[in-house]
Amino acid sequence: MTSTTPVTPDDSAPSARSTPPEPSLSPTAPESSAVKPGPLRRQRDYRLLLSARAVTETGTEISRLAVPLTAAVLLGASPAQMGMLTAATSLPYLLIGLQAGALADRLRRHRPVMVACDTVSAVAMATIPAAWIIGSLSVPWLIAVAFVVGTCSVIFRAVNFPHLVTVVHESQRTEALAGFQSAFAVATVAGPGLAGLLVQLITAPFALLVDAVSFLASAFLIRSIKAPENHAPAPRRGMWTEIREGLATVAGHPTLRALCGAGITINFFGSAYMALFVIYALNELDLAGGLVGAITAFFGVGGLLGAAVVSRLTGRYGENRILACSVLLFPVDFVIVALTSGPVWRSFLLLAVSAVISGVAVVAFAVCMGAITLRETPAELRGRVNATQAFMIQGVLTLGGLAGGLSGELLGLRPVFWISAAGVLTAAAWIWLSPLRHPSAPRTR
Repeated sequence: MTSTTPVTPDDSAPSARSTPPEPSLSPTAPESSAVKPGPLRRQRDYRLLLSARAVTETGTEISRLAVPLTAAVLLGASPAQMGMLTAATSLPYLLIGLQAGALADRLRRHRPVMVACDTVSAVAMATIPAAWIIGSLSVPWLIAVAFVVGTCSVIFRAVNFPHLVTVVHESQRTEALAGFQSAFAVATVAGPGLAGLLVQLITAPFALLVDAVSFLASAFLIRSIKAPENHAPAPRRGMWTEIREGLATVAGHPTLRALCGAGITINFFGSAYMALFVIYALNELDLAGGLVGAITAFFGVGGLLGAAVVSRLTGRYGENRILACSVLLFPVDFVIVALTSGPVWRSFLLLAVSAVISGVAVVAFAVCMGAITLRETPAELRGRVNATQAFMIQGVLTLGGLAGGLSGELLGLRPVFWISAAGVLTAAAWIWLSPLRHPSAPRTR
């Protein structure tokens, strides 16, 4: 598995996803147009939103390579500074993730906030090549930029989740989420190669200008959306009271609790696995770095396949059944990796197949998780529920990575893979012992 983060429902991504203290959790009426529109591919507003997602995902892949290269190669960052640079991007989830969800539910219009977040991110990213030109760039500067962009990302994702319902009809949300996952998968396949080419041609700091432009393009595309925003803002009761409502909703609703529990389980053991995978592939299987990168591309191919079929499958069988089946595929990747040995060609072939399976599973799970979260959460609580899930599911990645690294030191690499395979399988219990075990009604077309 090359990525665990897409299991969040935030839009994606992972990007998985306030009235009275005891809100009704029955499905709410669709906020988008009452009359079902035509195919999504013909809807201008959805195409704009999807295009915005595609350009930012591609820009993110470029900065994922260019920022650490700038720090390590050009600025001579120490291991501790590299750790702080990595943490600066995800730290905002822990600092303001829950507050961002409460803010999203308070707003009547989400689109201006999304545009502002993209614009601030573009300006922040553009300061890196500017500082390099004048000789002022430093590792603390990179850390500050990473924190600003990470903060904007947390706020953007919090407001984007409830915003989706103003653009996409209720019956087409699963298909829309699959489209977003397709954009993520394409960026995963093409982004690293493009990033490497740009770094070679114009150096790492100037490659980040492309990421800045991608943020500006996303802001322009989102600003061009015409769908009216008719979100009814939640009453203000105080930030912490509203945050507690979001936490209580996830904890008290059997379906949302099961989704969150499964996501936490998958990401914890997936992060433990990923902490050791590169070392294992390089040292135990003798794979070259380029082959390890190619396996990432195969994960993206699997994501594309998953996004291509998940909407059709959920239309026929319903989101619950596809979610329950996809969660059973997660241990496959761990088991194949733990069993792999022999010639390099065979190891690469097995890991490529494993990555494709993992990509299909991650995307199918993420799409269904997002659709079910939208379906089960009242409109006035969507921002907080999504932020609560992201806070827990993203936050556990750090704990899983630390646990994987320490376990690898004590037990060895293969035992940790077997433990992770057994652990990630328990995510199925969250799903199969919850209301999600009952088939949801297939969507009407």
